[in-house]
Amino acid sequence: MRLPRKIFLFLTAICTAFSVSCGKKNDKKTEPAESFPEMSVTFFDVGKADSMLIKTENHAVMIDCGEKGDGKEILQYFEENGIEKLDYLIITHYDKDHVGGAAKIIKNTEVLNVLAPDYVEDSDEVKKYNKALEEKNIAPEILVENCSFTLDDVDFTVYPPEKSFYGNGDDNDFSLVTKVSHHENILLFTGDAMEQRLSEIMDIGDCDFLKIPYHGRKLENLGQFLDSVKPESAVVCTSDSEFSDSTKNLLIQRNIDYRATCTDGQIKILSDGVKLSFE
Repeated sequence: MRLPRKIFLFLTAICTAFSVSCGKKNDKKTEPAESFPEMSVTFFDVGKADSMLIKTENHAVMIDCGEKGDGKEILQYFEENGIEKLDYLIITHYDKDHVGGAAKIIKNTEVLNVLAPDYVEDSDEVKKYNKALEEKNIAPEILVENCSFTLDDVDFTVYPPEKSFYGNGDDNDFSLVTKVSHHENILLFTGDAMEQRLSEIMDIGDCDFLKIPYHGRKLENLGQFLDSVKPESAVVCTSDSEFSDSTKNLLIQRNIDYRATCTDGQIKILSDGVKLSFE
């Protein structure tokens, strides 16, 4: 029995539409989530001092070197983990608990670039650091403007202090501040920035991770700074006596997941480009 032409065309249109729809569904591919090379940050257990290593897929950046006795421990870690070269060594400022181990690192490791703040300090540690630079024919880049570079898929921006004088004995505020962007993850390293320096970087933008400034000591505007940059996790490089209850309470009140070298020892953070995790 032949169907009337109108009914035939109607049924044909339905079948055609169904066929096209199914075809689109079958052709659609479910793409796997994009995978990025891992980035890691190791915070060395060097007491009330700063020393951290940022490792990208093929490169390495070090921020500060602890005190003069810490260089040996850091070099041992380098040897055990196959690190023979530093693309950048960032000295946030010239206090002995940041530059103390630098001479030993420079003498025993290939260092391609050194970034440092624009001020002068006269100490044995700085003299040894400068001598090591001279012996290795390294001219440090003294920052007066923002410095940006990219290693693998990680972007770095280093912010110098905005003033040439912060007050007698306030060299902590000369600290270089480093922002590290690994795809969706932003990490902020603040050296020993105190109140004046924190005010300068108050609008630096949100971060996922913060290296707490000034070894976790009490700072009057730290709460304001935490509210401004909104970190979800943090590390405090400190000793038991330096890590103030005030700072602990600020972190707890804001539900910031933090670790401290005085209680957790050496700390490592892993970034897959989307999320951060403590190892």
